[in-house]
Amino acid sequence: MKNKKNNELAVCGFATVKKLEKNHPEKIRRLYFTEEVAPKFGGLCKKLAQNHGIYNQKPAAELEKLSGTVHHQGVVAMIDMPQITQLDSDITDGWIERGEDAVLLDRIGNANNFGAIVRSAAFFGIKNVIIPLDEAQSSITTSSYRVAEGGMEYVNIYCVQSSVRLLEAMKGKMVRVGTDLKATKTVADMKEIRNAGSPARPARKPVLVVLGNEEHGISEAVRSNCDQLVIIPWGGMASGQKESLVDSLNVAQASSIIFYEMMR
Repeated sequence: MKNKKNNELAVCGFATVKKLEKNHPEKIRRLYFTEEVAPKFGGLCKKLAQNHGIYNQKPAAELEKLSGTVHHQGVVAMIDMPQITQLDSDITDGWIERGEDAVLLDRIGNANNFGAIVRSAAFFGIKNVIIPLDEAQSSITTSSYRVAEGGMEYVNIYCVQSSVRLLEAMKGKMVRVGTDLKATKTVADMKEIRNAGSPARPARKPVLVVLGNEEHGISEAVRSNCDQLVIIPWGGMASGQKESLVDSLNVAQASSIIFYEMMR
């Protein structure tokens, strides 16, 4: 939940606030907690006191008002509203030089899905997540921060005006891989896809993987600017079953499988 007057974001959830305490306690302006969890945040209260920060015990109902959710787990930290960095060529050149992969979200609208993708990216060591400046794309919110379970502290979030222009700019520099239900290659082919060149001397390029909208997948313009399209094979494929019982996995679930294959 945003506090527009103070330009703040409520960060809630026990594990999420603990990760924030561990990595960036200086971000916390104010801390509120219930009596039940108070003993778990004594160290953070001391740090806040040293820096003239504010902390206070509140009933659960007050925390619900502060965070806008019943899922606060007894603690809410107010931080400055995160500023998302505009992606530029200096940043992408650094990725290419260091061989860092990245994830581009093509209008992922659900905040919980966004947070879960960030959590998976952090787990698999993928540092860079890009979102378009599009009303259909979820951004950093209280919900996405909580679902990320501390992942926001380990992943860099960037924004772009146009996903298509980014993909065009990365042609030949990163392997652009889209996810598509009509793809002929599977995620198991990721190693082959990223290892361009001869088998003897593969020129391993970083991957820019694109995850599509929950309902419509990646857009046609994005699809046409991918080097390869991949699909997660469903259980009946090997036995010749003509169709799956459901159309697809949730995009957050799919991201975990894709990231695992990217890292293998």
